[in-house]
Amino acid sequence: MSNAQINPYEAMQASLRVASELYGLDDALFKVFMAPTRSMIVSLPVLMDNGQWEVFTGYRVQHNLTRGPAKGGIRYDMNVTLDEVKAMAAWMTWKTAVVDVPFGGGKGGIVCDPNRLSMGEKERLTRRYIAEIMDIIGPDRDVPAQDMGTDAQTMAWVLDTYNMHVRRTENAVVTGKPLSLGGSLGRNEATGRGVLITAREAMQRLGKPLAGATVAVQGFGNVGSQATRLLHEAGARIIAVSDSKGAIKNDRGLDIHALLKHVSETKTVTGFKGAEAMDPSALLTHPVDILVPAATENQITEDNAPKVRAKIIVEGANGPTAPAADPILQENGVLVVPDILANAGGVTVSYFEWVQNRQGFYWREREVNERLVDYMTHAFQATFATTDKYKTNPRIGAYILALDRVAQAMKYRGFYA
Repeated sequence: MSNAQINPYEAMQASLRVASELYGLDDALFKVFMAPTRSMIVSLPVLMDNGQWEVFTGYRVQHNLTRGPAKGGIRYDMNVTLDEVKAMAAWMTWKTAVVDVPFGGGKGGIVCDPNRLSMGEKERLTRRYIAEIMDIIGPDRDVPAQDMGTDAQTMAWVLDTYNMHVRRTENAVVTGKPLSLGGSLGRNEATGRGVLITAREAMQRLGKPLAGATVAVQGFGNVGSQATRLLHEAGARIIAVSDSKGAIKNDRGLDIHALLKHVSETKTVTGFKGAEAMDPSALLTHPVDILVPAATENQITEDNAPKVRAKIIVEGANGPTAPAADPILQENGVLVVPDILANAGGVTVSYFEWVQNRQGFYWREREVNERLVDYMTHAFQATFATTDKYKTNPRIGAYILALDRVAQAMKYRGFYA
């Protein structure tokens, strides 16, 4: 089965089913968790710079609101589908529960190529999208954030559009904002820092230090590049990286600061003079201590999983490992730090931003990072304690931990009928 044929929502459901059976989840709750609470599809007419009108399709999905308002990014990409957004909303339900922050799962997306949109077109598209989903978002309803194809500027447009409609200042309606509009220090690198923290914890679980460990990183967007820099600064040796245009390697170790400068100038890792080109698919099976898949879904499948030679996989992306690959990796002794734990640093600091917005009191960057270490370390330890208790793999352990927290909240609240 090719990557394109693996439905991300069905992949999420497959893991949920296994976890529910091991946990002994009530059948009624299982049925609730298998489907999102709300799915919205909107048509977005936008006036383009050439004077023509284009109609884009947008989505917003809220999976579960039991533990708090929905939380999840807005993705701009040509491959956005309703099932992908549903899967990511569900993953956010479990992710926020794993790190124990008071949110539910949400996600949004627009089918578009952000690289082919001018700033004006992107702004008009964003504002129209927010105007269409106004009724279901808000600080106590659903709090969007940036994701693939969106950034702090996009979130500033989200903030302004919402505030103009409600006629008041509601900074907590969106996270990932510029600092001047109530964004949090440490947010830009938060997901990458979470990867660093969980990689360090995973190495300690194997009885080895992070310093000196070899690392390969697939994907060099915000998460991949920040994780690469932070792992390098922690003493790890980055020997291979890739992006959508290609991959490079240097088994002696890449000069990461020079690479980051090269990428800022050329917008790609390819052509970097301090490395040689490699087949991007070979990066996933390159012999390293730590593999960080930080690109897109379904990169590690049952086809290439037997060839993976990393000791640890830290999932920087959402859903990079297909369900059929998990038992293969487990049998081969590969320790997988699952996405709903490994990349939860972003939503954790988004929670910090939301809290700061609501308090009107802002923290120093050191405070943000210290609290992130505390949350991520606790989540790692709780996940692996659950994994050991149920004698399963870490992905199912993380799902069971999340199921327990959400199920307990739902049992206390009961079903409104």
